[in-house]
Amino acid sequence: MSTLIRTLSLLLALALAPAAIAQLSTAPAPPDAPAPSDLEYVKMETSSGVIVLELNRAKAPHSVQNFLRYADRKFYDGTIFHRVIPRFMIQGGGFTETLEQKRTDLPIRNEASNGLSNKRGTIAMARTADPNSATSQFYINHKDNPNLDAYPGSAGYAVFGKVIVGMPVVDLIATVATHNAATPAGQTLQNVPMEPVQIRTVRHISKADADALVAEAEAARKKAEEGADDGKGATTRPDGG
Repeated sequence: MSTLIRTLSLLLALALAPAAIAQLSTAPAPPDAPAPSDLEYVKMETSSGVIVLELNRAKAPHSVQNFLRYADRKFYDGTIFHRVIPRFMIQGGGFTETLEQKRTDLPIRNEASNGLSNKRGTIAMARTADPNSATSQFYINHKDNPNLDAYPGSAGYAVFGKVIVGMPVVDLIATVATHNAATPAGQTLQNVPMEPVQIRTVRHISKADADALVAEAEAARKKAEEGADDGKGATTRPDGG
């Protein structure tokens, strides 16, 4: 009898072992790390340089799909950053260089309660006082702006991605001189760059292309740092003798 019991115990242990191994090998990823299939990538070429965006479809499906729909039909090509406030944000995607407002699709649902915060370098949907009024316009946060997040009593502004290449470009845009300007429709816009900052193209790109642009930017950054270090050791000599 004891031999039979030992045999049954061994068989039970062997049957349970694969399940235990499977649980260890398929542990879920942390909730803040979306699967690669949940991420989309966009390359934005501006008159100030290139910005590459990583969009989080898992957290903001409607906002991401909306943005990509405009990008895929080249809606953003030739628009401008029409509202620039340093140490706050840069806003674009709705006006041409002559300040004509483009016709948009219907507004989308606000997704500000998705757990993504308005941190420096994130991209979010611009809107009116109506929480569900966002269409084509977006903004990139120049600094952390937690006051724009959703909280009790405030619907917030929906973050749907972040800059992965080009924050120096965002910083550069944020420093331009601005003024108030009238649109052809008679509307007065505030904080409009005196020299237009154009969004030349916005293109949906592959992860491989995005990774290549990240690597290229990192290599350029390291080269610039090495050049700066070399310059610190240089000495100057007076002319003549």
